[in-house]
Amino acid sequence: MILAQGKLYPSKEQDRILSEMERNINRTLSGPPLKIETVISAVDSLGRDIGGGKYDDIIAKLPVDDPQRYKALAAQMLSKEYLELKLRTELGLSSLDMGKAYPTGEVYTSIFPLGVIFHIAAGNMDGLPAFSIAEGLLTGNINILKLPQADNGLSTEIISKLIEYAPALADYIYVFDIPSTDIHAMTKMAEMADGIAVWGGDEAVAAVRRLAPSGAKLIEWGHKLGFAYISGEYGGEELKGLAEHIVSTKQLLCSSCQVIYIDTDNNVELNDFCDKFLPVLEKAAARHGAVSIGGRAHRTLLDYTDMLEGFLEGGALKEQGLYKGKGCSLKVCNDSELELSPMLCNVLVKKLPRKNIVSVLRRKKGYLQTAGLLCAEKDKETLSGILARCGVTRITGLGEMSDFFAGEGHDGEYPLRRYVRVVNRVMAEK
Repeated sequence: MILAQGKLYPSKEQDRILSEMERNINRTLSGPPLKIETVISAVDSLGRDIGGGKYDDIIAKLPVDDPQRYKALAAQMLSKEYLELKLRTELGLSSLDMGKAYPTGEVYTSIFPLGVIFHIAAGNMDGLPAFSIAEGLLTGNINILKLPQADNGLSTEIISKLIEYAPALADYIYVFDIPSTDIHAMTKMAEMADGIAVWGGDEAVAAVRRLAPSGAKLIEWGHKLGFAYISGEYGGEELKGLAEHIVSTKQLLCSSCQVIYIDTDNNVELNDFCDKFLPVLEKAAARHGAVSIGGRAHRTLLDYTDMLEGFLEGGALKEQGLYKGKGCSLKVCNDSELELSPMLCNVLVKKLPRKNIVSVLRRKKGYLQTAGLLCAEKDKETLSGILARCGVTRITGLGEMSDFFAGEGHDGEYPLRRYVRVVNRVMAEK
């Protein structure tokens, strides 16, 4: 299915639509600019209706554990107050200032949209494609969206609802449900773009670099790694918060906890931690219910592999560092490397004395994002500073690693700044 200029078309119309897009885009760019207050009003209306239950039938199709929490978060992120805060924080603009000329030394400076942004969305976060489009609209851009394979038409449905609130947005949105193997179509879309925003792992980013035309701005939102760092005493509430985070995200987000680091160089402390944390994680897993069939199959294969490895090495599972719980597991590792866990509530536990934090984490400096920190109050400033200097861009409590905070950046940057350009004009004196 294709969404172009506010209308839905079958996929067989793809070649025709692509052949006409450049002409249609040029016509849109030749007309008056998109009014940002129109975008804010439409997005705010969508958010309020989501929060009020108008689109519960759409949300019911999403694989989310807590629909009410999802609705509340969507309403907050799409609210007028949040969007205006985002503009002020990231661009220093009010909703009416896009394109306005300000004196800067001997020139006048304006903020303008890049023009056309090609969004290549990933499927690891529900609603991400629609939110990426909203950011493009908020900066006045025309947006071409390639949906992730697992989207199943949900983003097209949400974006169509957005256009219903403000028909003026129709000329600024094109949505294609095509596979990443359709290089011909993706190349044509990239050729029309002033910027390409790609969400995904190293292979996805590398593939986009190969097809991007010279001069196109690459806006890379690559996969990142999150971890927890625990130093000193920890209590039941902190562990409960970490367990809820791990189970609710299934460790599928860039901000999810993949590795739990303990500030120690003693394996005994790692085992003590696992003995205390496993029942807490098990209870959280039971509260959130079973994962999908694919997830259960994935976990079964992991369990079987661990069992075989244990037999081959002549030891029991716990002697191999594996702590098995119902619907979850912890694995004590002998190394300190930050890496992707088996996910789906299967967590790696490693030692990392604070003296080694920099040398270990700097090896993953391009992949660092969120650190959930638990330590004594007197150590917070020091440890937060060390983590930030390593390249970590979000530092939270253990239970808030994937929470949304108004005004925050994304991977250490303000995304709206990447979707605009600065225009200088030398104005002759009258």
